[in-house]
Amino acid sequence: MSPDPRLSRRQVLRGTAAAGAGIALASGLPFAGTASADAAVIGEYDVVVVGAGAAGMTAALTAARRGLSCVVLEKAAKFGGSAARSGAGIWIPGNSVLAAAGVRDTPEEAARYLAAVVGPSIPASRQRAFLTNGPAMLSFVMANSPLRFRWMEGYSDYYPELPGGKPDGRSIEPDQLDGNVLGAELANLNAPYLATPAGMVVFSADYKWLALAAVNPKGAAVAAACLARGTAAALAGQKPLTMGQSLAAGLRAGLQRAGVPVWLNTPLADLVIENGKVTGVTVAAGVVKARRGVIVGSGGFEHNAAMRAEYQRQPIGTQWTVGARSNTGDGILAGKRAGAALDLMDDAWWGPAIPLPGEPYFCLAERTLPGGLMVDAAGKRFVNEAAPYSDVVHTMYDRNPTSPTIPAWLVVDQHYRNRYLFRDVAPLLPLPEEWYSAGAVKKAWTVEALGAAIGVPSQALRATVNRFNGQALSGVDSDFRRGASAYDHYYTDPYVLPNSCLAALWEPPFYAFKIVPGDLGTKGGMRTDARARVLRVDGSVISGLYAAGNASAAVMGNSYAGAGSTIGPAMTFGYVAANDLADHPVS
Repeated sequence: MSPDPRLSRRQVLRGTAAAGAGIALASGLPFAGTASADAAVIGEYDVVVVGAGAAGMTAALTAARRGLSCVVLEKAAKFGGSAARSGAGIWIPGNSVLAAAGVRDTPEEAARYLAAVVGPSIPASRQRAFLTNGPAMLSFVMANSPLRFRWMEGYSDYYPELPGGKPDGRSIEPDQLDGNVLGAELANLNAPYLATPAGMVVFSADYKWLALAAVNPKGAAVAAACLARGTAAALAGQKPLTMGQSLAAGLRAGLQRAGVPVWLNTPLADLVIENGKVTGVTVAAGVVKARRGVIVGSGGFEHNAAMRAEYQRQPIGTQWTVGARSNTGDGILAGKRAGAALDLMDDAWWGPAIPLPGEPYFCLAERTLPGGLMVDAAGKRFVNEAAPYSDVVHTMYDRNPTSPTIPAWLVVDQHYRNRYLFRDVAPLLPLPEEWYSAGAVKKAWTVEALGAAIGVPSQALRATVNRFNGQALSGVDSDFRRGASAYDHYYTDPYVLPNSCLAALWEPPFYAFKIVPGDLGTKGGMRTDARARVLRVDGSVISGLYAAGNASAAVMGNSYAGAGSTIGPAMTFGYVAANDLADHPVS
């Protein structure tokens, strides 16, 4: 949906002036952040939400069900943002879905674990706000939308050995949803990052087993179950959605039921500030007034090259992220102009990525499966390849200035390729030629020749492989402790013993995949308090301004508690923000 088309000629002219202000912002020209007295008011609501991702739609749904009038303004032509593209893991300890699945957890355990993961850099009040409101948010969403969720059994917390950590995990994901619930609006859903195989209904938790379908009976059984679900849905005339597609569609369906309009193709130009309070937003067509406040859930700045160059370590750019292309930091920049303090701008939801032609591939199972290792420019291992993906990239950046690790290389052999799915390439099938043409993968018949092909010392690479092979046979990685954590074993092959993370490389040809610092999105943004209110540098509150999701500095700090540590807090603080506006209307 777009802004109300029933505008007078004078209003259109005023909107053109507002569009000019937006162009000035994009070009770096100064803009006051306050609407002119003659600006067209194209709508007025209690709450204006910027961004139709997980944070924004949860906030809008909450506001509407609390009796507030609300509109969602979305920059892109589609709704859902990065959430729609994602696997949609959600990390919220102590929720009703986990309880129904028999997961034993307590608030004390969750608090100990989160505090151990994020450290003292994140105020305890924000940590408590997330843990306290998360379960209530999830129950609210299920009561006010068609969304249902399922436990991702066995997907360990990322640091299960820390106090309160859970080896079997706390992550959940959306259950299957029939896209017909959206009607014609389904056509406006942002596309997934990776399409589900045709004819199958696949959950995030299934991918672990689909990678093993050629060598593991459970993998074959899961593949058959995915196909059976797809067949049943087709026979029922359904349009089955899972993962991020289910999450975004379910939230949008909740907004439809609540009567909340979503204006697509409506980018934020700036915030409107009157007498020190944020009272609305400027868009191309004019001003949308907010009687109570504005909630910014517009995502991060992963596709803003200038911001990445200013705030983040090099090398960096926009070509390695899988975040939504519309995420260029608009909300963060508007908040900064309004006086917001910014935190965590140097960080992101990192993960090793392979720069394939067209779009990078965020590498999860492939670097963890037995029979692969990662090396730096010297041909040496430098990290536990199975460690949480954010940690791997932090290590790459920490080491790169003195021991170059960007790019690094994931080295595997033909035995590995014969056994495991790689991205969407089945075992035994050749890798696409365009991967080779793009330089994303190299192939050679000896380890030494592979070293020469990727520009690392051949004898050093041979020595590294030899040492790794010896450790694989013993089952003990004495260099980087791969397999010491329960998390390390999630994306592995249980038939490989004595350590499911480790297998020797011996069968030619050998392959090397280029590894760069990819991300799911940036995690720095506006500083907020436990009520999701945006703060200035001095700690004072910017009246009427709230932020959630990747437009705000993450409650996870520089770490990552478990699968869904992006979406879980994003939805929770969207819920917190809307409830705060309902409970404490600003004057």
